[in-house]
Amino acid sequence: MESFKQDFVLTTDSYLLNHSVGRPLKTAQQNFEAQFFSPWQHSNSEPWQEWLQVIESFNTSLARLFNAKASEFCPQVNLSSGLTKLVTSLQQLQRPNAVVLMCEIDFPSMGFALQKALPDSCELRFIAKDLDITDAAVWQSYITDDVDLVFVSHVYSNTGQQAPLAEILAAAKCKQALTVIDVAQSAGIIPLDLNHLQPDFLIGSSVKWLCGGPGAAYLWINSKHIETCQPKDVGWFSHENPFEFDIHDFRYHASALKFWGGTPSIAPYAIAAHSIEYFANIGSHHLREHNQSLLNLLHDSLGDAVVSPKLENKRSATAILDFGIKQQQVFTALKRAKISVDVRSQGIRVSPHIYNNISDINRLIKVVESC
Repeated sequence: MESFKQDFVLTTDSYLLNHSVGRPLKTAQQNFEAQFFSPWQHSNSEPWQEWLQVIESFNTSLARLFNAKASEFCPQVNLSSGLTKLVTSLQQLQRPNAVVLMCEIDFPSMGFALQKALPDSCELRFIAKDLDITDAAVWQSYITDDVDLVFVSHVYSNTGQQAPLAEILAAAKCKQALTVIDVAQSAGIIPLDLNHLQPDFLIGSSVKWLCGGPGAAYLWINSKHIETCQPKDVGWFSHENPFEFDIHDFRYHASALKFWGGTPSIAPYAIAAHSIEYFANIGSHHLREHNQSLLNLLHDSLGDAVVSPKLENKRSATAILDFGIKQQQVFTALKRAKISVDVRSQGIRVSPHIYNNISDINRLIKVVESC
């Protein structure tokens, strides 16, 4: 993958922390200056109209990546904020004794947001952390008639597991429950066709596999729900015409931008739109194939230590390694060898991207085998 390595800001170290933060493109700074600062240099007027084209490019790039409509995306500062705006806009969750289902191994921030955003009468129900969330039968047993909303992480960062999205969505639709997919750990690296899957909602970010930096998250609303969603956290950019300036007349924007809110950030989206477009041009299928080929090398050489799923359809883009009593020794040796990984409750996390190659994985394997 040398042709891709040259496009990114890399060092001589082996960087395998893509589940945390993706490396930026070399062209990111130049593109940012062109998108954010250039409007000031060739115009005496304020740059809002040109800046808003950045947001249009951001939404259009997301639409390409996920095979959806640009009008269904709305920029958000982070997933927690987007999730809060979403659940407070849904009338179905305001009724007495509503039920929201999620997993105990979901990213805690999502649970925190739901606990505070949902009405006191709403029950936040959890799938137990010791159950196999790659098993569709587990989800089907929890998606009962009283569940109103199912929150699904596409993949789980600490376990390297991938949720069976198609089966979960089918089970939820059968019970007339809404669905929210969290793609923070999968966007770009695992193909996801929203037009085909037709979930109800999606939240995601650009900081990991999309290499777009923090602050450029997004909320996706299925077109069939845009009109009925009634967000409470609004501002002038939630308005049908933000520049109308009539304090007595608020009308929701006709697209997902009704969730936008007050004066928006532009800078993070200028960086992220450029990066998302880059990965959309490569294609998630190609990115997934490369990632899995490198993970297969780990499985072949360190199979006994790999505690994340072995089957490709059940695993994410991250391998979790557990070396038992040698865990700290191995982790220290990897750091000393300038191989960037991290460790969580389930083990050492290893996540190769398009700019990683066989030599990065072989270096890691060699260090492990020397311990």
